Amino acid sequence: MTPMFEVGGFLGVAVTIAFVMLGIALLMTFIRLLRGPSLADRVVALDMLTVLAMGFIALRVIATGQALFLEIAIALGLVSFLATVFFARLIETRAGELDHGYDVPDDDGAAPGGREKR
Repeated sequence: MTPMFEVGGFLGVAVTIAFVMLGIALLMTFIRLLRGPSLADRVVALDMLTVLAMGFIALRVIATGQALFLEIAIALGLVSFLATVFFARLIETRAGELDHGYDVPDDDGAAPGGREKR
């Protein structure tokens, strides 16, 4: 098994800093995924998670020199694109529920924006 970091000097420090920054971005993205508030926010957070995963893979390639992982990142990007298109179509068909960015009814049982439920 190869160690995670095979580079030293400036490149090793840069990769370490990039890993920390991606970790912080991953945490913030998970918070956005859980808090929402709308379906569109959650879709963007899921798309961001795949971008961050590709970033982690790219940093691993830089750190270890194993270019095999680049193919995994490319495949992940293609699957992510298709999933984003699917969710965009889903949001388009549920447009009535997303008037003000929130996809949950108000306290009085009405749909967002004060309209009655269908």
